[in-house]
Amino acid sequence: MRLAFCLFKFFPYGGLQRDFLRIARECLKRGHMIDVYVMHWEGKYEPGLAVRVFPAQGIRNHTRRQNFVKRIQQSLSQGKYDLIVGFNKMPGLDVYYAADTCYQAKARQQHSWWYRWTRRYRQSVAFEEAVFSPHVKTEILLLSSAQQAEFMTFYHTPENRFHLLPPGIGKDRIVPPDAPQIRNAVRSAYSIGEKEFLLLMVGSGFKTKGLDRAILALAALPQDIREKSRLLVIGKDHAKQFVRQAKKLNIANRVLFLGGRDDVPRFLLAADILLHPAYNENTGTVILEAIVSGLPVLTTDVCGYASYVQEASAGIVLSSPFQQEQLNRALLEMLVSEDRDTWKTNALVFARHADIYSLPERAVSLLESFR
Repeated sequence: MRLAFCLFKFFPYGGLQRDFLRIARECLKRGHMIDVYVMHWEGKYEPGLAVRVFPAQGIRNHTRRQNFVKRIQQSLSQGKYDLIVGFNKMPGLDVYYAADTCYQAKARQQHSWWYRWTRRYRQSVAFEEAVFSPHVKTEILLLSSAQQAEFMTFYHTPENRFHLLPPGIGKDRIVPPDAPQIRNAVRSAYSIGEKEFLLLMVGSGFKTKGLDRAILALAALPQDIREKSRLLVIGKDHAKQFVRQAKKLNIANRVLFLGGRDDVPRFLLAADILLHPAYNENTGTVILEAIVSGLPVLTTDVCGYASYVQEASAGIVLSSPFQQEQLNRALLEMLVSEDRDTWKTNALVFARHADIYSLPERAVSLLESFR
């Protein structure tokens, strides 16, 4: 097949972007051809992909996205593609990879009525409706079953257009034979002793991932435990407000921002707990990556993949509505609990038997069936 893959931005550390790349590689492996349409590409180009960058003008994100879609429409119409696949919501798609939650549902939950009069809201809902309206034929690759109910509620999308995918955790997250050596090397590099606690947060979008909640929980630990705990934050985002928060709580020396990195699996092996107290999360791929690495997880039930933590008995899932005190207690419990080794063992057993690796293969098989 000749395919067009469309997304707003590519950078190496985003979950959506990594899924896009894994699916693209599986397509290339099966002999399909791919043209990629993108506003911005950061990092090395992937061999085999014909990347076409269309910079879009505009001060605000929604304006740039609207201009980008206008710019690529003519090329897409002339491309004679078997399928046009979108990794962000936009008009004109044959297939949408649903990495994002329902925007309209989130906007109504988080904002008052006046927000619905803003240009950002109107443009975002228009793009969402262009995918989920019952009057279009876009097939939807779904990552979380909880998504489907929201989209059907707001847009009355026919049920038969949804196709649920299994997770697609990279096999490089599986614990390697030299895991103890990797753990010791990472902890030594950051002067973290074996009897100290290494807390880890991973993900671009610090606000959405709940970094403010994690910093508050670290500050709330009893002094003796807090002074032997470090929080390492990996992800590409603006850290300024969170650095200020840590300073205000007198724990700036306990929090270290490492930026976006390609060696996340090393830190999953080195850490004692993955903190992921997200406000809103369609899936939370890092949750499963932690489980595969044998790392206990502390997360919120709004994450699509939080159910795997419960299924694997590999940590604690906080119930909604979120309460900071509940997170504070759970973090302390996980640090001092004798169950940490049990959570780790449970996670590794689950990782050996669960179907959590086949997303790219299943996604491409569905694309082939839609032709």
